[in-house]
Amino acid sequence: MIQHITEEQWKHFYDEGYVRIGKVMTDDELDALQRKIDDIMLGTAPVDYDRMLMQLDREPGKNSPGPQSKGHKGATLLYRKIQDLEFDPLFLSYMQNPIFREVCAKIYGEDRPIACFRAMFMNKPAREGTRLVWHQDRWTDLDRDALITIYTALDPATVENGCVKVIPGSHRTLVNPTHGSGFLTPEQAEEIAARSAPVYLELEAGEVVLLHNWLLHSSDVNHTDIPRRAFSVCCMDAATKSSHGNTFSRIFGEGALSRDQLQQCGG
Repeated sequence: MIQHITEEQWKHFYDEGYVRIGKVMTDDELDALQRKIDDIMLGTAPVDYDRMLMQLDREPGKNSPGPQSKGHKGATLLYRKIQDLEFDPLFLSYMQNPIFREVCAKIYGEDRPIACFRAMFMNKPAREGTRLVWHQDRWTDLDRDALITIYTALDPATVENGCVKVIPGSHRTLVNPTHGSGFLTPEQAEEIAARSAPVYLELEAGEVVLLHNWLLHSSDVNHTDIPRRAFSVCCMDAATKSSHGNTFSRIFGEGALSRDQLQQCGG
């Protein structure tokens, strides 16, 4: 397991907008996260479901994802997204790995408290999944940009099961600086595809990649019998304000959530 990130890796991140940093947890820790997310999907985990934003990969009776809303949507492994995982003690403990504190200090400054914009499970179930078009992760309701996402593969990620693909170097420019969603128009996507060579981020289970939030990325559906589960954490300066009045949980620095605190609250 890696203990720190090298200057060579940081150079790759700043040049290309992403970098693989390897595995930061043991096989047993990976197994625990895999089992916990399955338990959450199946409704058997001791978590506050009313606090979690959950979305099915397919809304019953429709060929499209269900709404993203609070609460459990039924015992199934066919969820597309589950957010607010910083309120689960096991996932919070993983998020607070010292190497991720090192990442945030490099991006935002050594003494800056860090908040979580979102701690999200992402899933492309076997033979399912939703195609994600080219986009940059940016939210215009924030008074400053969140710049780093820590992405952990919970299953092997391959081209066949819909791994993330990126356009190296595309983080240097905002394609739609005034557009709230960061998604490209079909014309912009076609132009970028014609002049760029995407890199497919095939990952081993447990492997971590750092992604600049402005890096153009997309993904396909899952054509295999193996799910493509991942845990994605977007970290930001804790001083960030939202014009929508949203609040964000601190994960590093003064006032940070703790595992003991969550367990005392029944999490």
